[in-house]
Amino acid sequence: MDTPRHLRRSRRNRWVAGVVGGLADYFGLDPTLARIIYVLVSIFSAVFPGILIYIILWILIPMGD
Repeated sequence: MDTPRHLRRSRRNRWVAGVVGGLADYFGLDPTLARIIYVLVSIFSAVFPGILIYIILWILIPMGD
């Protein structure tokens, strides 16, 4: 039986707070690719306020082991 995955901020793949690195670990993506996607979506989407979402996720997602 598989152990359930939990969304955690990454200690290994972090630039600022490990939010995008944690999301990449959770979804099985390359951390660099996840950062590029996050930045592009933040820049080209008027609906997605990237910095605000990042700060909220920084507060809500616990630090990983």
